[in-house]
Amino acid sequence: MLKRLEELFGVDLGTCNTLIYQQKKGIVLQEPSVVAIQTDTGEIKAIGQEAYDMIGRTPANVEVIYPLKDGVIANFDMTLAMLKYFIGKIRKGYNWFRSFHVLISVPCGITNVQKRAVEEMIVHKGARRSTTVEEPLAAAMGAGLPVEEPIGSMVLDIGGGTSQVAIISLGGIVVSEAIRRGGMSIDQDIIEYVKRAYNMVIGERTAEEIKKNVATVVKPVKEITMDIRGRDLMEGLPRSITISSTEIYEIFDDFMISIVECIRLAMEKCPPELAGDVMEQGILLCGGGALLEGLDKRLQQELGVPVYLAEHPMACIAQGTGKMLNFNGAIIERSAKLMTASDKLMTEKQESVQ
Repeated sequence: MLKRLEELFGVDLGTCNTLIYQQKKGIVLQEPSVVAIQTDTGEIKAIGQEAYDMIGRTPANVEVIYPLKDGVIANFDMTLAMLKYFIGKIRKGYNWFRSFHVLISVPCGITNVQKRAVEEMIVHKGARRSTTVEEPLAAAMGAGLPVEEPIGSMVLDIGGGTSQVAIISLGGIVVSEAIRRGGMSIDQDIIEYVKRAYNMVIGERTAEEIKKNVATVVKPVKEITMDIRGRDLMEGLPRSITISSTEIYEIFDDFMISIVECIRLAMEKCPPELAGDVMEQGILLCGGGALLEGLDKRLQQELGVPVYLAEHPMACIAQGTGKMLNFNGAIIERSAKLMTASDKLMTEKQESVQ
């Protein structure tokens, strides 16, 4: 069926960034998952990178929002408008989802209702077919792990809104855990630290720059500094300070405790044979948060398991959806069935408890 469709797209719809894979072309779009709206009229002023550039610089009647929260769609209208805009940039002059098959990634653990809502949202606007796939499975495939073999592969995906751990074997997710901490929560931790330590307020974009250029989760051998600007809380005037990697390092303890605990919970639920595979094969890091300096080293020290960074951490999920599309849907169909079976089992467990 997939071969007869005009266009095939794989979408990594993330809390912070959206990546789109087009069959035979690869990743054709990567932009922030951001929309700027005029609050009094509801009019969309900008989407994607253009909207992201407005953060912290808008007038009172313009608000910049993230349509997704913790990896799940929080505003369907804005999400749909954003997807329509992104696809429109790729296929100018075409009816955006007409005769398209869209494979879209979703977080582990979301309900069957939430999955169907995502699929129906896209089909309602003209897609011939829409399918969801769990993000860790797509990431593992995108990174080249042997997901189809009877070997346990562990993936840690640190996204903008959530961090997910999954153990994969025979084309499906055996065990998964997730926490609502990711790149955006790290940004907030940095904002709060600067506020406490320097009595100064900085914006989201400044916090993100600190995270990219100065932050480290291991004790720095060589100190790195960065000049930043913000607003003094006492005087209300602009102010600049110099922040160092040594002081930023100390704020990551809570985040690391959460990540390590999430991994340990997944390992506790893992069948012994697969746990042995993970000990031998190691843990794959992917997602934007995986780029934190020293994350692989610290996790390896605390867990005693090999940890390695994917070659293209931010692109793994999008590349995985692309590989699934190129495999004529075999893995897509099995993944969809496994997700449905998992949802049914979860529902039965909830009903038995009640």
